Amino acid sequence: MFPYRPMCTILVMRLSGTGWRGVRAIVMGAGIGGLAAALSLRRAGHEVTLVERAPRFTEVGAGVQLAPNATRVLRGLGLLDEVAARAVRPSHMSFRTWSDGSEVCRYLLGRAAEEEFGAPYLLLHRADLHGVLAASVPAGSVRLDTTVVGMGQDDRTAWVTTAGGERLTADLVVVADGIRSAARRWLFGADEALFSGTAAYRALLPAGEVADLELPELAVWMGPGRHFVHYRVRRGELLNTVAVFTAGAAPESWTARAEPGAQLREFAGWDPRVLRVLERAGQVFRHGIHARAPLARWNVGRVTLLGDSAHAMVPFLAQGAAQALMDAAVLGDVLGDATPAEVPGALDRYVRRRLATATDVQAGAARAGEDFHLPDGPGARARNARMAAYAAEHGFMPQAAAWAPDTGDRAAGPGPPSGGSHPRPPAPD
Repeated sequence: MFPYRPMCTILVMRLSGTGWRGVRAIVMGAGIGGLAAALSLRRAGHEVTLVERAPRFTEVGAGVQLAPNATRVLRGLGLLDEVAARAVRPSHMSFRTWSDGSEVCRYLLGRAAEEEFGAPYLLLHRADLHGVLAASVPAGSVRLDTTVVGMGQDDRTAWVTTAGGERLTADLVVVADGIRSAARRWLFGADEALFSGTAAYRALLPAGEVADLELPELAVWMGPGRHFVHYRVRRGELLNTVAVFTAGAAPESWTARAEPGAQLREFAGWDPRVLRVLERAGQVFRHGIHARAPLARWNVGRVTLLGDSAHAMVPFLAQGAAQALMDAAVLGDVLGDATPAEVPGALDRYVRRRLATATDVQAGAARAGEDFHLPDGPGARARNARMAAYAAEHGFMPQAAAWAPDTGDRAAGPGPPSGGSHPRPPAPD
């Protein structure tokens, strides 16, 4: 038995899958990873109690990119068509220079990526993805705004207790409570989210307000100590913008508003199209970008981490949501035939299949941020030449190697058509 005394709130969802084989799970956290884990476990035939601290679901966050490794999981959950109907399918990704917008290279997406990897690349509002996942859980199974004050386990069960005196008991606890996970501290000792040295201005604006700028549909503009990303979401109705810059300590917050005009001052001298987008953005938010240090393991007994609580990463490869979805798919797969007594061993298999891949993606995302922010000069010119040569030879971006079906996500659904091949290039320098 062990003590656990975080103050968090929960949302409880009781899910009953067909052919239930006796494993009961508590999933702490109803974000993208937690919802997907609950649905994956339910699909595997298990009973799930989903735990979330928010008193209600709200439209938090902005854009999210879902590469084929993520959309393949959604297909396996039976949700891909519904998500895709709310999304944009870009034909390519353009990388550009900061000062004049000249194109360094473009990587293939669209039909080419779908044919190669067996699933689409989608751009959408995070709330649209979250809404589809949440709507797939029975509405009558939801309890909001209940505080968890304790947690424990013994050889046979695990449990959480609430401020109201309830004790929720299960065979398995999945911790998906985000980058500030209290349960992670309990499992593996005190550690804190690590500030990346960067912050971002984020905004959503009607796409029609920038139609005259003839922007690329998905682009990354690279410059000294900064980069700027934009793409359309919500069926093309909104433009999502993210302006990343080197910064001192900055709080992690989705709701902290930027000082008026701060984004323009930070990106002074950039291509006029970038500045016009930043100028026309209405409500702008500012937040620090954080990550978590990699762990050597995610599980203890009947408890495991999932998603950002396990491997929160900087967003510079657009893989945070994808890796959480892959965690959920693999978790459902390893527990598919498990009995309550077999849960600890199944969690060992889950971690063996997922930890190395997620850790590699964490490191690759950090390297990408460094690459985007090189100062003008020989280093930036070498980067540009390397990217252009890679695009000309391979078509797809280097990180597309992580999109291919493999043993890490074999539960996620069918792969590419017979005969498809997958490039395995090295990660970017």
